[in-house]
Amino acid sequence: MSAVRIAVVGGDITGEDVDAIVNAANSSLLGGGGVDGAIHRAAGPQLLEACRLLGGCATGEAKVTAGFDLRARWVIHTVGPVWRGGDHGEADLLASCYRASLLRAAEVDAHSVAFPAISTGAYGYPLHAAAEIAVCSVRQWAGEAMAVRFVCFDDTTRHAYDELL
Repeated sequence: MSAVRIAVVGGDITGEDVDAIVNAANSSLLGGGGVDGAIHRAAGPQLLEACRLLGGCATGEAKVTAGFDLRARWVIHTVGPVWRGGDHGEADLLASCYRASLLRAAEVDAHSVAFPAISTGAYGYPLHAAAEIAVCSVRQWAGEAMAVRFVCFDDTTRHAYDELL
């Protein structure tokens, strides 16, 4: 197990003072609701223009843009799986989101990364199962010099992550 530093915090991911924030995006990368919409609003219109150049993103993969008006220097966009009962590879795809995001973070030399609870909103992934995958994936894939923050928008989500850590 790596010596990655992991913290759980409540709040709005767009205000995190980290090298990179992870966007729970849709496959177009052109903005949406929830975390995706909040990040696009906070980063400004340049983020949308940068995302247009990326050509979308497949589920389980991740792509990087600048952070523009955010405190974070980078935004790592990843597309989580839609929950379809758990028998359609959802767990592997969700773990891949974290792995791919951490690989992109390493590529841009990000030493601190903030994650939302990927796929637990509109995509319907059960919170406790998603949190377990998130924590296990980060422990397995994050580099030892990396600090990871799970930014939880509400107390229920924060409690699920706190229980695991």
